[in-house]
Amino acid sequence: QVRLVESGGGLVQAGGSLRLSCTASGGTFSSYNLGWFRQAPGKEREFVAAISRSGRSTHDADSVKGRFTISRDNAKNTVYLQMNSLKPEDTAVYYCAAEGSSRWSTVVTGTKFDYWGQGTQVTVSS
Repeated sequence: QVRLVESGGGLVQAGGSLRLSCTASGGTFSSYNLGWFRQAPGKEREFVAAISRSGRSTHDADSVKGRFTISRDNAKNTVYLQMNSLKPEDTAVYYCAAEGSSRWSTVVTGTKFDYWGQGTQVTVSS
């Protein structure tokens, strides 16, 4: 079973950038598809981005397309979320997640992730 720990959250002004990291332990990191999700106060958790086991395929939510980039380093057991041009509406707790058994077409729905980190707070001030 994989354990995920996020880091890199914080307070940033609108238009700024942050890079989130999520490091995994346990399991075989390269066998998992990985994703980032977020949950704002009073809202449901939403899918942000996903990356395939090899890193060759990625998928972003429309709300972050062109601003956020997901990447992974399998040698470091780490997945990243580079967030640029941040907006106040990006304020949320960000979670990384992993799943090891689905086809890519299912992964991008964001509905089959099995393992979750504890989350890291991102606050964007206007």
